[in-house]
Amino acid sequence: QVQLVESGGGLVQAGGSLKLSCAASGRTFSISNYAMGWFRQAPGKEREFVASISRSSVNRNYAGAVTGRITISRDNAKNTVYLQMNSLKPEDTAVYYCAAGADTVRIVTTQDYWGQGTQVTVSS
Repeated sequence: QVQLVESGGGLVQAGGSLKLSCAASGRTFSISNYAMGWFRQAPGKEREFVASISRSSVNRNYAGAVTGRITISRDNAKNTVYLQMNSLKPEDTAVYYCAAGADTVRIVTTQDYWGQGTQVTVSS
């Protein structure tokens, strides 16, 4: 059974930083076989794409709203994906989810696995 477990969320003041982690597990599951992505869902809104990273970290894509403030990275040896978030804004408040998919483009619309999410709250 594949599990993606997010951690690192919390309450932070505007302008602050957080680093989210997504640890994958499963007897034969390796994130090295997948593009990985982060999504978020704010209260009353649909889930939206935040960032994605290719299997070898060569390609990274970001949503316009977070470009320049957020960095996605991965450590295949640790089966973990990260999301470094800086200069946080109240509008970044959401539940953040990680996902595994085919590639950095298709993962935006089609995901093979999801985590349960971690709450990020940015106070003004």
